[in-house]
Amino acid sequence: MKILVTVKEVATVEDEFEIEGTSIADQYLGSDLNEWDDYAIEEAVQLQEDGIADEVVTVTIGPDDCEQTIRQALAKGADRAVRVWDDALDDVDLLDVGAKREILQAVVEEEDPDLVLTGVQSGDDSWGATGVALAEELDYEWAAVVNHLEHDLEEGVASVRRELEGGVEELTEVDLPAVLTIQTGINEPRYASLRGIRQAQQKPLDVHTLDELGVDASAVEGEVELTDMYEPESESDVTVWEGGADETAAELADLLRDKGVAP
Repeated sequence: MKILVTVKEVATVEDEFEIEGTSIADQYLGSDLNEWDDYAIEEAVQLQEDGIADEVVTVTIGPDDCEQTIRQALAKGADRAVRVWDDALDDVDLLDVGAKREILQAVVEEEDPDLVLTGVQSGDDSWGATGVALAEELDYEWAAVVNHLEHDLEEGVASVRRELEGGVEELTEVDLPAVLTIQTGINEPRYASLRGIRQAQQKPLDVHTLDELGVDASAVEGEVELTDMYEPESESDVTVWEGGADETAAELADLLRDKGVAP
């Protein structure tokens, strides 16, 4: 069995930052492996350790700069990685779900995995739709927001538990090949060992252009346009008093009387 895991490098933002146009200024940004993808990687590696999977492959859409993040997944146990990048992607401000679906579909068709694992969402764009959209395009069965997966996968069937709204959970079975979007908490992602980090530098990382995958450059233009970015205004004011209880109690009592909460 082959498992393909989608992996994304996401932007991290400092507490204090500035916005320039439709993006956050570079000096306030860092990068890291997407949290939800980390759980998907761990689930795939555990399936391999349990003797269910023969190979775990990751796929990323991203430039050269993200290779160290990709190698985090290799250091945690993935066997090899695929990275997709192209000159046509350089000037794209917002790679929407439709564009990602087209690219990932081409990789899935080339790799022909039995199971595709994605994170439920990414920590930056938070679309939460890429995995399901990919499954729909591939005509694969799918299950979203999976927080438990039985590792036997008997007779090509995945038994999963998934979160629904209102604290409700659903138990269901999904025929393979399938796409599962993995929720945080399904497992405990491992730290990459020093040995794993060294080995990751030697594992295969293949780079493909859109043309090599048979994807037309027009597919990345997308249908969603980023028009503005701003910090939302606070809807309520917060009053903070400094000092001990003896010093602030009277001020709190005065405020409550002013608001009509206390007599």
